[in-house]
Amino acid sequence: MKIIDPKTTPRFDFHQYIVGAVAPRPIAFVSTIDRDGIANLAPYSFFNAFSSNPPVLVFSSNRRVADNTTKDTLANVRETGEAVINAVNYNIVRQMAVASVQFPKGVSEFAKSGLTPIPSDLVKPFRVKESPIHMECKVKDVITLGDKGGAGHLILCEMLRMHIDEKVIDERGRIDPHKLDLMGRLGRSYYVRASGSAIHTIPQAVEKMVIGYDHLPEGVKRSKVFTGNNIGQLAGLPEAPTREECLALKDADNRVREILASANPKEHLHQYAKQILDENDEQRMLAAKIAWLAESSLD
Repeated sequence: MKIIDPKTTPRFDFHQYIVGAVAPRPIAFVSTIDRDGIANLAPYSFFNAFSSNPPVLVFSSNRRVADNTTKDTLANVRETGEAVINAVNYNIVRQMAVASVQFPKGVSEFAKSGLTPIPSDLVKPFRVKESPIHMECKVKDVITLGDKGGAGHLILCEMLRMHIDEKVIDERGRIDPHKLDLMGRLGRSYYVRASGSAIHTIPQAVEKMVIGYDHLPEGVKRSKVFTGNNIGQLAGLPEAPTREECLALKDADNRVREILASANPKEHLHQYAKQILDENDEQRMLAAKIAWLAESSLD
């Protein structure tokens, strides 16, 4: 593997390596205001949520790699202690890109991007009308990480109020990722759209014990058919199928009977189990029975 040393790699190159490797990243579209009432709007992808009680969001306003200057957002939150973090969905991602341009201080990114400022309830910075989610925040702390180009300033924000467009909420009262249609940041000019086929459901109850990789049959562990994801699906089962359950498939499943009568039945059973795992995660136990059957009936 290529070795990247932060101490010897050129600063700009290392920045691109790190933003390419730590991805995708959510985008904080941060609205602030200075002491004179001049609004600023800028996107930040060094961003995430770090606590729900209290609700704390953190984004980093880094020194510019090229010239080591800082951004208006940093100055504004230090002056006023307030910010609004707006979500970026597909519908406004190109307008967000316009707002990322380094306009001179005093130039309105709202005007340049065509986005609409609307009043917040509890803080002075504006919300972005076109964004599907707005989070009004009080800045709790600014932690400086360095004084050279690329160094971050972690801005810790306590969320005071959240606004969610009802159009992105499903019938259970939860945010629907397909309706929300968020954008994520990769390296360089790459983005990712978090909706449609890009979204995967991975059910795994974390409060219940699972059998784990160490309790999989040796033949399953050594299989050249199963992918790492397939192994994870089987290892994540709450219990292993019994020998009796596996043997019962000989009478209950016509395809199993056909496979057992064929050449190289173990590999074909693994292929059958893999097909089930890939097509329907809810049928993991059936796939496990088929995979375990290859051990219990043939070894």
